[in-house]
Amino acid sequence: MTTSTPHFGTEETLPPAASARSFWRKPSVLPGFGLTMGFTLFYLGILVLIPLAGLVLKAFELSLPQMWEVATAPRALAAYKLSFGAALIAAVINLFFGVLVSWVLVRYQFPFKRVVDGLVDLPFALPTAVAGIALATLYAPNGWVGRFFEPFGIKIAYTPLGVVIALVFIGLPFVVRTVQPVLQDLSKDVEEAAASLGASRWQTFRRVIAPSIMPAALTGFTLAFARALGEYGSVIFIAGNLPMKSEIAPLLIIIKLEQYDYAGAATIGTTMLVASFLLLLPINILQRWSRLRSVEA
Repeated sequence: MTTSTPHFGTEETLPPAASARSFWRKPSVLPGFGLTMGFTLFYLGILVLIPLAGLVLKAFELSLPQMWEVATAPRALAAYKLSFGAALIAAVINLFFGVLVSWVLVRYQFPFKRVVDGLVDLPFALPTAVAGIALATLYAPNGWVGRFFEPFGIKIAYTPLGVVIALVFIGLPFVVRTVQPVLQDLSKDVEEAAASLGASRWQTFRRVIAPSIMPAALTGFTLAFARALGEYGSVIFIAGNLPMKSEIAPLLIIIKLEQYDYAGAATIGTTMLVASFLLLLPINILQRWSRLRSVEA
């Protein structure tokens, strides 16, 4: 006597080739997967991959010992330290104050709110050179703000502190504009429910609000950090550009280009590229992990 095992539902086992095709070609309301994927790869190749490959190939015109000597020169190491350190500090500051500004713009009503909201985008529209000149004038020892710190021996302009201020200025909108839409979609009912269950304000923020905005906040942090690494125009006017002290890596690249040392400039650029990738990769992994955790919660 034979018995058959009942099958529930209509699920079928797909062959390996069909499973692979279903993995790559997710259902979509828009047709033309092959055409759009081809255009995407072509677009990224022309604008991103080929220029980066050209940068690396130009650096390899030098021998490996020569590349190592250029990339690890004391002046270059000091420039790396300032560029990455100032970018990281500015991104952390923007992460905190960007979330705070987003919260104020979403949760409160006050006079001239739209004006304040528009001012957040000002660093996007303002030419970087104009921003650098304005900041240098403002924070100079005889400037409107710098004169109040001068009696205490605190010098802002033409120091690494001025570099951080410039990077904070240009990076703030990235955090605000990524966190603000998430806060707008976050219902107040969830916060009120947590409060009705006896949660304190800190517990509500830590367990309800923070997990919801964390992926967007990390995205804004990454964008602000990446923008700060490559910023040039707004920094050179307030940095002072003193070698070994307030000279950033992009400026060192420009100096080598002016000296027709194209391979040396490409070497420093490649070093910045590799270091940026190694720093942004764990940030992106953390961002993905926080997004998956918020979805599971």
